[in-house]
Amino acid sequence: MSWIMNPTGEHPPRNGQQEAEEKVEDYSGRKVSTRAANQPFLAYTRYREQQRQEHEKWLERKKDREEKLAKGEEVGPEESDPTVQEEVGLLGLLKFIVYCLLFLALVGKFFTGSFLFDYESQLPALKKLWPTNQRLFSEAGLSNFDGGDPKKPIYLAIDGDVYDVSEGRRTYGPGGSYHFMAGRDAARAFATGCFATHRTHDVRGLSEREAKVRSRSLEHWKNFFTNHKKYIKVGRVMHHPIDPSSPIPEHCKPEKAPVVKKEENSEPPEPHAKHEEL
Repeated sequence: MSWIMNPTGEHPPRNGQQEAEEKVEDYSGRKVSTRAANQPFLAYTRYREQQRQEHEKWLERKKDREEKLAKGEEVGPEESDPTVQEEVGLLGLLKFIVYCLLFLALVGKFFTGSFLFDYESQLPALKKLWPTNQRLFSEAGLSNFDGGDPKKPIYLAIDGDVYDVSEGRRTYGPGGSYHFMAGRDAARAFATGCFATHRTHDVRGLSEREAKVRSRSLEHWKNFFTNHKKYIKVGRVMHHPIDPSSPIPEHCKPEKAPVVKKEENSEPPEPHAKHEEL
């Protein structure tokens, strides 16, 4: 509690005699000693005095300029007060934010190898959380998004649901291993494995075994695209009604055509196409 009795921090006189110390006036007008503990206050006092002197000089220059203007003499541009602290402003604030973001990105790259601290693999893509305007596509309209036009996105349909797979252009675009899926709903191919000829949603005439395979395969693909961090659902495709009198697509392998009813106890095999993106 000694600081209550001695708020100035000075040591009491030794041997009953007052110590002779040099004291100067600080910015508040108090007389303080020149001890090391008081040096920050004294430095600020000197700064305030320097600012005062510069301000007075600026007032003199301003007064001289006004007098010259009154006499009609030519003068230079008006000088701003050098002692006035400039505000940061919007531009300065934006620069500060940009510098902070760049610093954080470099720190993330140094410690995690990713500018985003590996958030892109840990958190779901933000675009999945954005509200979207789902579209209704016709079959002809959907076919325009098969990757043939590099300026357009790539869409594909799975059991009527349309997904944007533009992020996987190397896989679903021309020359890609799954380009046959782009711009169409090839539900039948998932059941029969005829990806070259059964690129249609017509699933008539499937055997019991193929129907089970189709169900499991479609479930796999729909889960894949729904949970993918880069692909998003953009709408539905509206199919034309299938004419019952139209011929059923022929199987690419005649020996697997559903001529004879399969055994009921046979287990359905795995889907024909196991999805492995390049």
